[in-house]
Amino acid sequence: MRFTLWALVFAGALFVGMLLLLEVGRRVGRRRLAHDAEGARAGLGVVEGSVFGLLGLLLAFTFSGAASRFDNRRQLITQEVNAIGTAWLRTDLLPADARPAIRDGFRRYVDARLAVYRKLPDLEAALQELAISQRIQGEIWAKAAEVCRTEAGAPARMLLLPAMNEMFDVATLRTLSARMHPPTIVFVMLGALALAGALLAGYGMAGGRTRSWIHVLGFAATIAVATYVIVDLEYPRVGLIRVDRFDQGLVDLRASMK
Repeated sequence: MRFTLWALVFAGALFVGMLLLLEVGRRVGRRRLAHDAEGARAGLGVVEGSVFGLLGLLLAFTFSGAASRFDNRRQLITQEVNAIGTAWLRTDLLPADARPAIRDGFRRYVDARLAVYRKLPDLEAALQELAISQRIQGEIWAKAAEVCRTEAGAPARMLLLPAMNEMFDVATLRTLSARMHPPTIVFVMLGALALAGALLAGYGMAGGRTRSWIHVLGFAATIAVATYVIVDLEYPRVGLIRVDRFDQGLVDLRASMK
């Protein structure tokens, strides 16, 4: 909820700032027209084209990157469900007396993995659950490796251990992907270009006798909403755009672990 509020405040501040700079640009333009009507527009097209071109490029770049990372995070959830499910099935290859302890470890591990993301946006609590899941990883691996060293565990040696290794690797990938975001300077530059574009747009509208509120509000709102969506896509666990429903795969898998 805090993140959603922060993102909305950021987008709202950008919207208000663009409205102010549109008005400032318009007033500056009208003064310039009053003193030098012919030279007021000289060379302005090159500057406007450069700024708006760079703004469009940066918007496209950040949106494309955010959407790509969003899709990648959804795919990693599917991969983790498949990897855990495969490893769980291969525990059938273990000796009968070793299965209960290892399978109990699997259940606790999936519970901990679900808790990591359910605790968000409380980052401290989520990190605590992540530490628990990593500890359980070590316990499961140690028990499975010990059993697989025995003659009775030979059938599981070539199938279970690689599946568990993949299961842990995907969990690490999910953790790292959740921390993968553009540098803060990219968002600062995006906001600065949007404000600069608003100033130039206001200057370009100075020739009209009255303000075109459709263009003024539409321009500011479009950029502000686009920026909010980009930020929200970057943090799909704490904003309005979420990947939580994909966790249902892990929930269903945990329910099947009888």
